[in-house]
Amino acid sequence: TAAVPISLEGESTGVLNYSWTINSYVNNTVEITSYYDSNQNIQSNPNLEKRSDWLVKYDEVYEKSVKENKPILANFTGSDWCGWCIRLQKEVFFKPEFVKWAKENLTLVELDFPRRKKLDELIRQQNDNLRQMFAVRGYPTGWFVVPEIEDKKVNFKRLGSQGYVAGGPKKWIDGANKILSKK
Repeated sequence: TAAVPISLEGESTGVLNYSWTINSYVNNTVEITSYYDSNQNIQSNPNLEKRSDWLVKYDEVYEKSVKENKPILANFTGSDWCGWCIRLQKEVFFKPEFVKWAKENLTLVELDFPRRKKLDELIRQQNDNLRQMFAVRGYPTGWFVVPEIEDKKVNFKRLGSQGYVAGGPKKWIDGANKILSKK
């Protein structure tokens, strides 16, 4: 096994096992999206988490969506095991074009179903309940919804869903805009 010392924002994280996910390689710099720590737990690169406004608690997403009058993109993902999910993040969600478009058009929530990373139990239950409500059968699945209030209960008008789309952010955004036009 090879070991590589890395640092994130100047803070040494020590020597890591040879398992990581690379987002890009530009100008002799490797950008690591996630890695395994010494206990074999998946860890995300904190630098990348600052790129966009993905939330994980659905009640916060609902409140933000209503306040900003923006539809919700509920991204059902297997962040540490699903190859297509990782490709979608790398090829679309981490790109500046998507981040800019999403900030203007959506409220984002990541509903993760990791195999190695341990989620908070309330988040795990929330994600599983939403997976069942939206009948998600595969990953990645992104549901575009608009919250509606009836008799003090929140319902979600389903606009449509989209998974991985080859062709980068432009192709993915084009498909998303077709779905969002149903508002």
